[in-house]
Order: sequence, then C-alpha cells, then structure tokens
Amino acid sequence: ATAATTLRRSTKRTNNSEKKAKRRPAKAASAAMLRQMRWLTDREGRWELDVESPATMEGTARPVPGDPLPLGLSRGPRVTRTKQLDFFHRFMASPLVPSFSASRAGLSLHHAHLLHLAHNWSFTILEQLHVQKLVTVVKEKLSNRQEGVPWSNDLKRHLHDVISLGAGTELLITPDTALLLELYNINKGDRGKAIIHHKLPQQNLTLAASWPGLFVDKQGVYWDVPLSLSADLASVGSSSGLSYHLLLQQNSGEPKCFGGDETNDVPLALLPGLCAKAAISIKRSIDAWRKKEDKLKMVQPYDAFLSDPHVSFTGIVGAVASGSLGDCSKRISVPDETRKSNAFRVFHERNKFAACADLFASVTFTAQHGNFQRLFLDLTRVSARLDISSGSLFLRGASRLAQDFFFSRRPDLETFCDVCPDVIVSLQQQIVGPFSFRVESSVAIDPRSQDHFVRVDDSVFAIDWALKVLGSAKATAWYSPKHQEAMVELRFFEV
Repeated sequence: ATAATTLRRSTKRTNNSEKKAKRRPAKAASAAMLRQMRWLTDREGRWELDVESPATMEGTARPVPGDPLPLGLSRGPRVTRTKQLDFFHRFMASPLVPSFSASRAGLSLHHAHLLHLAHNWSFTILEQLHVQKLVTVVKEKLSNRQEGVPWSNDLKRHLHDVISLGAGTELLITPDTALLLELYNINKGDRGKAIIHHKLPQQNLTLAASWPGLFVDKQGVYWDVPLSLSADLASVGSSSGLSYHLLLQQNSGEPKCFGGDETNDVPLALLPGLCAKAAISIKRSIDAWRKKEDKLKMVQPYDAFLSDPHVSFTGIVGAVASGSLGDCSKRISVPDETRKSNAFRVFHERNKFAACADLFASVTFTAQHGNFQRLFLDLTRVSARLDISSGSLFLRGASRLAQDFFFSRRPDLETFCDVCPDVIVSLQQQIVGPFSFRVESSVAIDPRSQDHFVRVDDSVFAIDWALKVLGSAKATAWYSPKHQEAMVELRFFEV
C-alpha cells in the first residue's frame, strides 16, 4: 500500500518532460528484461537464465557452458540492476539496497543515481559501500587514534577500498534498438560491458561484450574471462509452441578465479575459443484443473498471475547442437563429460574442434490453492520440475532397464542413474498481505548411495513482497546457505 501510494503521488507530480523521459525507460526496460534471457547449455536440458549475483556491482553472472546453474530463485525476466535500484529508491523508500557475499566483501550497500539527459538517453552513477571493510577501517582508526596517529593520513586510501563507483549510460537509438554501456569499479578500472539490443519480428538479437566476463560454475565458484563476446538470437512470443535459440560466443584470455580458491580447476569451457550453439524446442502446457470462481469482487489480487487456483503440467521436448573451435573444445574429450551423455559427439584434438548434439526434456507440475486476495493464508503453491538433461542417455538407460526386466535380470545401478532426472521442488506460502515465504531446493536421486538415496543438495530461502499496483511484480530478498549469498532484487512477470 505504501509503495502504491508513493507511486501514485510521484506520477501526479511528474511534469511533461519527465513523462517523455519515462516513456523511453519503459521500452528500454522491456529490452533489458529480454537481454537477461539465456537458454540452455549444450548438455543440460533446461532453459537457463543469467543468475543474479551479489559478487559484483553488475549483479549478474553467466553459467559456465555445460554446467547447471547454481540454484537460485531468479527464474523470470528481469530489468537491469540499475533500474532495480532506482525503483527501490523512488517507490519503496529504500535509499540503500543491501547484498551479501561471504566469499567477497561481506555485506554491501548499493545506491544508484539515474539521470534522464534526453527522452531517449539516460546516465547512471552507481555507488557500493563495503560495510565490513568500513567496520575494519573504523576499528583500525580508533586503535591508531589512541596512539596519536591522525585520521587524515591515509583517509583517501581507505575511501578507495571502502567505496566502489560505477557509471553507465543507456541510449535508445531507435524504438527497437538500445545501447547499454556500463563501467564498474571505475576507481580501480577493472570491469565493464557493452550491450546492444535489437527487437526483430518475433525474435530478439543481443550483442554483448564484457571485460572481464563473469561466469559461475556448478560449485558456485566465480570465474573472470578477460574478454567475452557473444551474439544471441532468440525467438519470443507465446509461452507454448515452438521456440528456438542461437548463440555465438568468443572467449579470449586465461580465466582467473574471482574471489575463490585459486586451486580450483579452471572449467575447460571457459578456455579461449569460439563456441556456437543452436537449440529448438516445443513447449506444451495443460491445465488439469483451474478454478476462476469464488474470487472476492472489487478486490485486486496481490499478483495477477497467482490469482487462480489450479493444477497444471508443462512439458518441454527439444534438441540442442553445439560446435567449439579452440582450447574450449577440450571439454568434449574429458571422460567425465563423456559418461554424462550418450549424445553424438566429434572431437579432433589436432584441429581443436569439437561438436555434439543431444535431446532434452523437462516436465513441470504445479499446484496452487488460494486466490492471493485475502490478508492471511490465501496462497499455497507447490511445484516440481524434472529435467532430463541428456535424452540419448535416458533412452539408453530406459531400454536397458526394459531388457533387464524382460529377461528377469538384476538392473545395474549405473543404469538407474542414467534415467534419474534432475529434480527441483519449490514451495510458496503467503504469510500476511503481499508478503509470502518461498523455498526452492534441488533434490538428487542417487541409487548408488545406501545412506542417502534421496538428498537435498541445495536450498534457497526467500521473502517476496508482491507489488499489487504493478499487476505482477515483486521485491525479493533471498538467501543461499550453501553459497552464503544474499540479495534484494526486483522481479517482473515471474510465477
């Protein structure tokens, strides 16, 4: 209610020039949300998105090609981190937005200044305060003060360590083309990116360059690639039906571990080289039951996408192919990678060339009770997603199990592992009003383990604040105990 009131008051006070300026960010925000969409990796059968990460000021990281994304609650389209911060400042009375990363600088506070220079041009200044470093500096200064050492001696040096600055600009070149340029830690001069978004009929084109590019592997370890270039073409449209995605990526320079253990093995997929990927899929959603009656009249739900109790199933079947040229092609020859998939693969070590192709599938079950209109306990939502990352491996395992059953043979445990899908389950429960609690966990099924046949590998906990005035949007504060990371972010159109 506070956010809605503030939003209305701010809108009434907006003059004509501001209204023109705001029309441009609306289009740019749409393009910015689409820029975050990243599809599946070449062997993991799921649609991947960039993960929201508190490791840097940018607030995002890309999954290492071939690695499943570390579990997080970022699954929907998102706006840029800059626009998220600006929204928190303007409409949610939050001048400082916190984040936490145990492997980096601990607790940090973020602030953004968004300036509209013209109706199609904006400029941003980002500020990040490292709270843990600040506390350390204050303690050190208090200790030195007792010894008679003046504070002004190295104040400048400590400010350089405690505060990080960033700057960015976004230009709407045409109604369908936007240019985004951002620099982070400009006082140290070590990070930046440039992105061009172009909307085509029923598809979107994204050209991106990052120096360095930040990637995260399946253990949650971050890696910096000195220069990462990519070209992305993805279909857009209805949530069901045929979809496709094309990706061309070039990595240059030796990857370095970012804020982690230097003894970690460098992911082979991040080595210098060129990688091309193509994916096509068919998606189908079926409502087993949906109830549109019994809603409170003249009462808007807290989230328009969560207003109907239902039981539904969603299935995705598709194929993916990739080719690599350069040092990054070595990943195909690794024995562990070969065992994880029965896909078609070609590797020429002399020419540093590799290619592979495979099938994938995913099934999602969702059940919801409540209309999310009442003040208490009007939303309970449970979902489970089963991912078959290698369709060829699954078919081989299923055929072997069928043969073992037909000939009354004892099945091999490795064959059971081949047909066990990756499972992610989530639960969302309304607490009071627009606030709800959400937990998401990955579940591993391992028949080879006698002690833990089924175990929870990773969990993420979150508090969602639904922003009713925007139809389907929410502010989310999440925490990952395994990776010891926490973040506050803004989500749109996510269910």
